[in-house]
Amino acid sequence: MPKLKTKSGVKKRFKLTKSGKVKAGQAGKRHGMIKRTNKQIRNKRGTTILCSADARIVKQFMPYG
Repeated sequence: MPKLKTKSGVKKRFKLTKSGKVKAGQAGKRHGMIKRTNKQIRNKRGTTILCSADARIVKQFMPYG
């Protein structure tokens, strides 16, 4: 069998944890910061864990983890 390619957009945007969960950057931080509260901006720092339904979709594009 030939090797499967990982989607290049997925390898740039997501990482897997040791337990197999999918880490992603927080959404809603690209523009329009002036209309967001300081609390929203603060809470959107760093990364987040995707829900299981979204993680299943992302994992289909990462055949080797």
